[in-house]
Amino acid sequence: MICIICNIIAASAAYYASLINLGYDMTAELFLALVAYAFVTSVTPGPNNIMLLASGVNFGFRRTVPHMLGISLGHAFMVFVVGVGLVGVFITYPPARMVLTVVSVAYMLWLAWKIATAAPPEGGAAKGKPLTFLQAAAFQWVNPKAWIMSLGAITLYAPGQEWVAVAWVAGSFALVNFPTVTLWALAGLALRRLLNRPRLLRAFNYTMAALLLLALAPVLFQG
Repeated sequence: MICIICNIIAASAAYYASLINLGYDMTAELFLALVAYAFVTSVTPGPNNIMLLASGVNFGFRRTVPHMLGISLGHAFMVFVVGVGLVGVFITYPPARMVLTVVSVAYMLWLAWKIATAAPPEGGAAKGKPLTFLQAAAFQWVNPKAWIMSLGAITLYAPGQEWVAVAWVAGSFALVNFPTVTLWALAGLALRRLLNRPRLLRAFNYTMAALLLLALAPVLFQG
């Protein structure tokens, strides 16, 4: 059934691309490879999933849904914008890359502090608030893993950067990413039942904050 659906989607992509004469051919094999790439890169640990796990533990699943949607739609939008030419800005203006790096580090340090201090006092409710849709979407632009995923996807599956090809890559990420981030939020919800003591919750949040800081290593020590 999955193969049939993928073939229908792939055939549709090729058909509409041929109508506008962009020469973009989305074969079933290429589409399946794209879906596999999106799944593996989305489901593996990274800043987004670490924060979702922590949010599920501290705030529950329902309050984490805007965060999840912000990641999925925000990253899909990022893939599209990167694919239609944003990379050229960093090639033309190298200082822009340094500005992005500084902003990334500062924002992730703030997020790590926010996670570390989310544990409630004895007998109290969790402090702070989960990320909003817009905050989660904006975070994608300072998330090192999101940049790697976006650049890799465009390079592999839309090398010509035709807007139809880029749109299919972005749309595929949106569809695949949301179920994967849901798994991390649900995992946090499951852990929430185990971390029912403030001391345990505080230790968990410190660990998640430390892991988020480790995600800065590729940014700080690149090249």
